[in-house]
Amino acid sequence: MSVDFAYQTQLNGRDATAADLAPLAFAGFAHFTAMQVRDGKVRGLDLHLARLRSASLEFFRQAMPDEEVRHFLRSAIERGPGDQSLTATMFSLNGEFTPTGADADPAILVRTAPLSDGPAGPLRLMPVDHERPLTTIKHVGEAAKTFFLRQAVSQGFDDAAFVDTRGRISEATIWNLAFWDGTAIIWPDAAVLPGVTMAILRRRLGKAGVPQRHEPVTPERLKDLEGAAVMNS
Repeated sequence: MSVDFAYQTQLNGRDATAADLAPLAFAGFAHFTAMQVRDGKVRGLDLHLARLRSASLEFFRQAMPDEEVRHFLRSAIERGPGDQSLTATMFSLNGEFTPTGADADPAILVRTAPLSDGPAGPLRLMPVDHERPLTTIKHVGEAAKTFFLRQAVSQGFDDAAFVDTRGRISEATIWNLAFWDGTAIIWPDAAVLPGVTMAILRRRLGKAGVPQRHEPVTPERLKDLEGAAVMNS
C-alpha cells in the first residue's frame, strides 16, 4: 500500500466537504458496491450498476440513471492511479429515521483508496450463528460483521462464516462462499448477498461448461467436500 495515494471522496461528482460528510458520520440508511480498478478498468461493471439500481429502487423507490452513475465513477477513476479500490455509496439526502426521502434521492458518494488484492493463502473460518438483515442488499451499518470477524481472530481464526437458523452455511463476513465436491461447484442454498465476483464466476463457469448447483451446506457436510473458496471484489 503506497503512502502517497491520494484518497478521494466525491459527492455527486464534486469533492466532498467536511460539511457534506458530517451528517453521514453515523448514518446507516445507505447501500453500496465496492470494486477493484485495474488499469483503469472494472470487472463486471454491468453487475455493479445493476446492484446499485435494484437496491436504490428498493431503498428509495427511485434510482440514479446508470449513465449518471458511470459518469461519477469514471470521474473518480480518471483522477487517480490506474490501480485502486473504489466504493460507491447511495444514500438519502434526508438521512435516516425520517419518514420520507428527499426528491433528489439517492445521492452518490464515491470514495477511492489504495488497491487491495485480498489475503494470500487459505483462510480458517470460524462458524457463527448469524443471519444478516436485508440479505440481498449490500447495505451499510452492519456492526455484526466486524464484531464476528474480531471474535474469530481473537480465537485464532482468520474470519467468520455465518450459519443460519436452519443450520446451513450461507456466507462469510465480506465474502461469498463456494464449494467443490469433486465434480461440480456447489453454491450454498441459503439467503446470501449475491456478490458481483460470484456472479462473474457463475457466468464464466456456465460458458466453460463447469457443472454448478445450489445445495444446503452444513458444517457437518464439509468433511465430505473436496474444497472451498471465498470471493470478494
